[in-house]
Amino acid sequence: MFLWEQHCCLPLRHTARIAELARYPLGSYLSVNVGYSPQRKADSLALLDQFRAEAAADPRFRLVTTAEEVGDPEVLTLAFDLEDSAPLDGDLDNVELFYSLGVRSLAPTYNHANPAGCGCLDTEDTGLSAYGKDLVRKLNEVGMFADGSHCSRRTGLDLSTHTTAPMIYSHSNFAALWAHPRNITDDQARACAATGGVVGINGVGIFLGHNDPDDRAARVAAMADHIRYGVDLVGIDHIGIGSDYSFDGQQFNDEIRDTPHAFSEVYTKWGPLQWTPPEDLLGDADVPGLDTHLATRGFTPSERAALFGGNFARLAAQVWRN
Repeated sequence: MFLWEQHCCLPLRHTARIAELARYPLGSYLSVNVGYSPQRKADSLALLDQFRAEAAADPRFRLVTTAEEVGDPEVLTLAFDLEDSAPLDGDLDNVELFYSLGVRSLAPTYNHANPAGCGCLDTEDTGLSAYGKDLVRKLNEVGMFADGSHCSRRTGLDLSTHTTAPMIYSHSNFAALWAHPRNITDDQARACAATGGVVGINGVGIFLGHNDPDDRAARVAAMADHIRYGVDLVGIDHIGIGSDYSFDGQQFNDEIRDTPHAFSEVYTKWGPLQWTPPEDLLGDADVPGLDTHLATRGFTPSERAALFGGNFARLAAQVWRN
């Protein structure tokens, strides 16, 4: 089963190693985070230089420039993403620079307001700013996905209004099933689908309602529930996978613990975050994989292929520039 993983995270530091990504099966496409709100341009460029050099030196990986290069069963194909506009350093021309280095999606905000708009944890939601609307136009021009994950509800809706290309929620679940502010409303999902876009379902415990370390199987089953809900809501063409698996889990949990003001109680009250690793996503003797759960929920092989990778692949062929 071809897997398009629209968002996963290595440690955002020089100790990170691309080789960790080999836990995903050959043939997968992976979008790897290279920065969010704490990073600036120099930080993300340094990570890109490191990750690109390591990938180029390892025959298991191929850096993607076009959508047509995705899906080779002999390699893992890689691109990158930004979870906040902070690494642009306020200069929209940097969107082109990051695109040239393999960044293929960008979320304007991460949890809290910045010059581009509001985040999902803000109590006052004023949506996209004028700068944020200019950013969306630049993303469309360059051919980079505009991503609503971590944005506020109004910011996400504004993205769908102002984009001229299909947008995405790279790793967002449904608030109707689990009322967490990081999850999106039905209106957000419908507006995304109306652009032709795709919502990627994640496997993070606090966004699924199953954050106990022993809830491995429950997290995968809950991902399938969110996929079923999303397909019933917006159609089979508009749902995919962005598991948000964090290879830097301990580092990220330490950051949440040490800076609670940056994440709020809705992140901290559940205990250390738990994720769904590639091994659980695909399944083993202890944890039935996502494909098994989707089959039991009535999805045909061709529908499961669309959910696992075909929908995001179709979108990339529409949005990315050669």
